[in-house]
Amino acid sequence: MAAINIYVGNLSFNTGEEHLRELFESYGQVESATIISDKFTGRPRGFGFVKMPEREEGLKAIQELDSKDFMGRNIKVNEARPRTDRGDRQGGGGRGRGGGGGGGWRQ
Repeated sequence: MAAINIYVGNLSFNTGEEHLRELFESYGQVESATIISDKFTGRPRGFGFVKMPEREEGLKAIQELDSKDFMGRNIKVNEARPRTDRGDRQGGGGRGRGGGGGGGWRQ
């Protein structure tokens, strides 16, 4: 049976990866539980992913946990969609500083 990757949203900012793992372990084996953090501040972004090796166990967890209260928040739980190409974020020229600049008033 194929593994399933599960999106978990609307998490409390106090939720740790161990909390997430424990929540899903009551439905079966958990391969990984990850909370996504902001790359600049390091603070949690309020969502994460759980990977379960048994698809049927993951589907049962999704069905039973979606919209349930977890640590004071009604969490959103569904099967994660594959990442799509969001385009090249390196581009976007024209933002460099322009040349020259005037000085003060001259006679």
